[in-house]
Amino acid sequence: GGVGWWEWGGVGECPSLIGKPITPPPERTLVFGAVRGAEISAQPGKLEGREKTLISRHCLVKTHIMEPRAAQVRRREKQGRQQEDRPSREGEPRSGGAERPGGIGGNTEVHRGPDLVQWTQHMQAVKTQLLEQAQGQLMELLDQAMWEAVQAYPPQDRPVPSIPPDFLHKTREPSLGKRKVFIIRKSLLDELMEVSHFRTIYHMFVAGLCVFIVSTLAIDLIDEGRLMMEFDLLTFSFGQLPLALVTWVPMFLSTLLVPYQALRLWERAQSGGTWTLGVGLGCLLLAAHAAVLGILPVHVAVDYQLPPASRCVLVFEQVRLLMKSYSFLRETVPGTLWARGGEGIRAPSFSSYLYFLFCPTLIYRETYPRTPNVRWNYVAKNFAQALGCVLYACFILGRLCVPVFANMSQEPFSTRALVLSIMHATLPGIFMLLLIFFAFLHCWLNAFAEMLRFGDRMFYRDWWNSTSFSNYYRTWNVVVHDWLYSYVYQDGLWLLGGRARGAAMLGVFLVSAVVHEYIFCFVLGFFYPVMLLLFLVFGGPLNFTMHDRRTGPAWNVLMWTLLFLGQGIQVSLYCQEWYARRHCPQPQTTFWGLVTPRSWSCHT
Repeated sequence: GGVGWWEWGGVGECPSLIGKPITPPPERTLVFGAVRGAEISAQPGKLEGREKTLISRHCLVKTHIMEPRAAQVRRREKQGRQQEDRPSREGEPRSGGAERPGGIGGNTEVHRGPDLVQWTQHMQAVKTQLLEQAQGQLMELLDQAMWEAVQAYPPQDRPVPSIPPDFLHKTREPSLGKRKVFIIRKSLLDELMEVSHFRTIYHMFVAGLCVFIVSTLAIDLIDEGRLMMEFDLLTFSFGQLPLALVTWVPMFLSTLLVPYQALRLWERAQSGGTWTLGVGLGCLLLAAHAAVLGILPVHVAVDYQLPPASRCVLVFEQVRLLMKSYSFLRETVPGTLWARGGEGIRAPSFSSYLYFLFCPTLIYRETYPRTPNVRWNYVAKNFAQALGCVLYACFILGRLCVPVFANMSQEPFSTRALVLSIMHATLPGIFMLLLIFFAFLHCWLNAFAEMLRFGDRMFYRDWWNSTSFSNYYRTWNVVVHDWLYSYVYQDGLWLLGGRARGAAMLGVFLVSAVVHEYIFCFVLGFFYPVMLLLFLVFGGPLNFTMHDRRTGPAWNVLMWTLLFLGQGIQVSLYCQEWYARRHCPQPQTTFWGLVTPRSWSCHT
């Protein structure tokens, strides 16, 4: 109800204040405790002689709430009218005051009385409103907890599950206190888009797309004498897309049926069946499932010569389904293997597993926070923006990359030409990075999250503010980072006995580098380890040297400079290799022909 300002204290910044009494500052000052991302809660009370307590890990300090200006004007006018209607006589104190020595007590009380009463009434109203909001949120949390407790209740013919004493120590130690917690929250860009200044940056990118469209029309009109937009690059990239979608069907069915059935086989074996037979059949099914996901998309892409965008569909789904299968088994199998005599065995429902396969996360949970309804206009808007980003990328490649690199392999090699091509590719490279981020990590994932009412939309953080590459790696793609942190870093750290954090982190870099290079190799159809070298030779050392203790704007400028150069190197070298293989084809396909860079020797 008033105007105020506050200062945040983040996690770990004010641990000494948590749960301790704080004497409030002077009048009209309150100390709040709040959880970031939730409604602000307060403990208002009397303004004098009352101690407040900080009730949260996140804290707000110096929170001054002042009376609105309009209320102050009305109060002062009222006081002026009262003073005019009741003129004081000589020797008689003003009404409402109390006689004090010196004759000044009455005037003080006249000005303090109405002020304190109005302020107390105002704070009582704020208190009521905050309590109603807190009660509503508490009821929702309790309802969710009750529902989960009912779902987890064992059948009547089965005793309450007992947990072996060493179960938590052996199976949960890697993630103890660091498990992924899902809560309802918006994506960061959705929050920033509510600010008009940030929306202007978005409008600038839209204007850039319009300029590309107008320039294309102008060039066609001047060169061809007609207005006609040709999307040759787009139609080529998405050629044979129906074949890719048909190939996706057996991949999805294998992921839908095999891991769940393998878990059920292991569950029956633990509850009294033949243990060896059940475990053997489950492992055989998982081996067949891995073969289907590993071989089928590669076979289709190579034999039918799928273009890059259609290959993207297959390889992204291949990696996604493998990661989801592993997460499901990693989260459910330990409880099954450590059960004794059927106790504690409760396979997750098939519907929860089906929901997990479509929801935008790689960490399996039996339940997720859900939003109350679906905003179909929001879904349509995100799909339209994703399509716009695809068109944008085609314009950038067609106008800024194809004219430069199409004939570069036909010229003699020189260091000058290579350096100039890298510098020329920095701008389209950073544009492609931003478009991929916005199209996939924001638009595509938010569209599916909205359709499935998936509540946790934190698919990324403010990676653009990073002053270190370690923070950039953690915040660029939170979906993949959570998987790597949970199942590679934490499990690797646990296997190493809680020591050798550097080795566990190196393992994360190695897995990430290999998977990224595999994706590039699959999409482009050749092996050129640019991404692998950038990850291992530059990314690893930068992660340890540019760590979180590096702060300040200069480090953010340095990070963006290295991003520009890295994207320029990738775009330049991959484009040169792509056109070199078109201009200098080999008479027959061999293994060494696939893994040897053609751009080093093709200069016709």
